[in-house]
Amino acid sequence: MAAGTATCALATGYLMQQDSPYRNPNIATKPAIVSAVPAVPEQVIAANTVSEDIVLDSVQDITLTSALPDMPAPRRLPDAPFESANPERNLLDGAVLPATPQDPEVPQLGCAVTATTTSAPMASVALSVDAPCYGNQRVSVHHSGLIFTEITDEDGQLNVTIPALSENAVFVVAFGNGKGAVAMTQVPDLDQIDRVAVQWADRAGLQIHAREFGAGYGENGHVWSDATQAGQGTFTHLGRNDTFEPQLAEVYSFPRGTATQAGTVTLSIETEVTTANCGREISAQSLERRNGTPLRTRDLTLSIPGCDAAGDFLVLNNLVEDLKIAAK
Repeated sequence: MAAGTATCALATGYLMQQDSPYRNPNIATKPAIVSAVPAVPEQVIAANTVSEDIVLDSVQDITLTSALPDMPAPRRLPDAPFESANPERNLLDGAVLPATPQDPEVPQLGCAVTATTTSAPMASVALSVDAPCYGNQRVSVHHSGLIFTEITDEDGQLNVTIPALSENAVFVVAFGNGKGAVAMTQVPDLDQIDRVAVQWADRAGLQIHAREFGAGYGENGHVWSDATQAGQGTFTHLGRNDTFEPQLAEVYSFPRGTATQAGTVTLSIETEVTTANCGREISAQSLERRNGTPLRTRDLTLSIPGCDAAGDFLVLNNLVEDLKIAAK
């Protein structure tokens, strides 16, 4: 039995070596027969199992398409060159660096503007302005609608006497940059004064003429800016015409409370026709306080004759009413 078993094993090994194509090249290899595997519907796969391998195999031969129209690929811009950290090396010739912002305005020490007032005769107020940093500067003075321009001296000082137009007198001093000051004072004797003022801008050259109790031009009682004879009333000119955009005023004051004579003070507004005002319409304003009544203002428009009348005087008698004075 043992001898038979050994003989069968040797015979089997010989036959296997004879059937292998790699051992005998003369034997043709038979083609492999592969049976087709029926396609499995996607619904079945999804229902039974989810396999990452199946998903990858199912899409490896698919070509993706897009619904967008064909467009050329964007062109890549060249990289910007590296710029130096020093901005001055990157400036073009002639370029100017922006100016460094200025620090906020800080008030200078000792530059405060102050204004003080003291009483003056004929219901007037002496106004003093101290502005150390505003020497030789144009300044506007405002009081109850009256406006005039002045110029400080080289030390920023200004002293001017102003006929008051209200008992609670308020004075505002203003410089061109908005700096200024306010001063107030009481004028208790204002009710004893009749006051008429006329103000204007630029170089209209207006004048108030008061002829007291029938006085003629140039006689005693003719009160105006160039009067050589005295009268019972007083005349005040306010403002300087050598400032930028000058504002000027003239004020006539009569002491009604102490009048020793009854009668009429004839008032007129006059101007000389010059090359500075000829052929123009001039705007002005009158301010009047009579018999203790509140201040009254009225706007005026004056038509100046043409330049062929230069040197003549225009007399306007009806712009302001005459003063009626009763003796005390």
